[in-house]
Amino acid sequence: MPLIFNRYKKYILWSTLIVLCVLILIPAIHLLRTKLNQQLPQVPLAAGYSNDASQLNLTKVYKVVDIPAEPEAMRAQIRALLSEAKAKHLKVSIAGAQHSMGGHSIYPDGIVLNMLPYKQMQFDPQSNILSIGSGALWQDAIAYLDGYGKSIAVMQSFSNFSIGGSMSVNGHGWQKNSPPLSSSVISFTLMNAQGEILNCSRTENPELFKLALGGYGLFGVILDVKLKVVDNAALNFHSVAVDPADFVAQYQRYVTDNPKVQFAYGRLRISNKHFLEQASLNYFEQSPEKPASLDAQRNSNTELKRIVFRGSADSEYGKRLRWDLESSLNKVIPLSVFSRNEILDEHASLIENKDPNSTDLLHEYFIPEQNLSSFIKQIKPILQASKIDLLNITLREVKPDHDAFMNYAREPVFGLVFLFNQQKNPAQEQEMQRLTNQLFEVAIQNKGTFYLPYRLHISRENMRLAYPQADQFFQLKQKYDPSEIFNNQFYLHYR
Repeated sequence: MPLIFNRYKKYILWSTLIVLCVLILIPAIHLLRTKLNQQLPQVPLAAGYSNDASQLNLTKVYKVVDIPAEPEAMRAQIRALLSEAKAKHLKVSIAGAQHSMGGHSIYPDGIVLNMLPYKQMQFDPQSNILSIGSGALWQDAIAYLDGYGKSIAVMQSFSNFSIGGSMSVNGHGWQKNSPPLSSSVISFTLMNAQGEILNCSRTENPELFKLALGGYGLFGVILDVKLKVVDNAALNFHSVAVDPADFVAQYQRYVTDNPKVQFAYGRLRISNKHFLEQASLNYFEQSPEKPASLDAQRNSNTELKRIVFRGSADSEYGKRLRWDLESSLNKVIPLSVFSRNEILDEHASLIENKDPNSTDLLHEYFIPEQNLSSFIKQIKPILQASKIDLLNITLREVKPDHDAFMNYAREPVFGLVFLFNQQKNPAQEQEMQRLTNQLFEVAIQNKGTFYLPYRLHISRENMRLAYPQADQFFQLKQKYDPSEIFNNQFYLHYR
């Protein structure tokens, strides 16, 4: 009997050790290896060059000019640079945080206006309007408004993008029942190619208002912006597992029909196991509690979250681990309360790629609600056959946009945001171009569109299938800037 009991104890001991290895040691080793591989030295940007978030658009420029922070000096500096550009036959591009990926903020041998220093802010509690310099980052605005108990109405998912840059790409967020950012813009001032400052709104210079929102810096320099703001709020997180084929119906049930929901997004599973066969629907519901201040809610888990995310790059084990960890965490997070501002104040450093040999590239396709399931089914074999590493697919609702001229949401759509990890070599660049056009074709077949801030892999002819208003857009560019002073690689490719 003691011998059997001892054998049983050994069995329990070894079983426990094996379980601990599987649950703790193996993931820990995987994450540690990821951390070490992500500590390679970064190559600094050489003087006289500009690049963007793609890290694939290194371009020699005439000069990069940091715009002054003081309003009068800023305006005088830009006018002087426009005069210099005309005299020397140079082009001018406009840069913020440069998170676009197709050279939208760069022109070869041109002048780059770095707008980031211009970030003055003023809030009017009577009108609930934030006046802000276009170079400010969303994180600056969030921290400022938090002191007033207010919050940004519409913005994209990361807070370290600039206000002017987000307006120029007409970004959208994951705010429930919301059109893109353009819907929250009340007005802005724009310096045109002649150095004149024009006020643009839905009633004053309305054509320029529509063109500059999503106009990629081609119609002038956005200077001062007036934005709608909303109340800050305390929110509870909820997550449900859904079938991708049933995503629209479940979104209607859990989000659209629930008046307390403020934010929502979906996530598709991208591991080989259950590839695009599982999804999560995640949403934030208003709580009766008072929201805590932003400073009180800042957490220190950014690097751990980043390593978990980076551990999924080129690793089936890492992709499964990330899905399992997020699914487990989603069951615990509902016990916590977040403020609206805390949720919005999420930095792109959460997913930052520190490997100098690869880069992360975004795609986004906007698909009408009724065609979402068909689109997901059709892209599955394309993605499985691709040699490009897929890191993430997020789904966000976007309501119709009636403000921007180059609008991508002309009916209720879901934006599918793809993040790929691409090696920095010609073979992967060629493969990415092939993949982009395959996904584009499926989007067009499903009456969808694609987002323009990313790599310029779609031909100018095909771009017009998604944006039939493009020819008129470029004709209006000639009307407002016949000398094409404001220019960039996006314009060179698609005009």
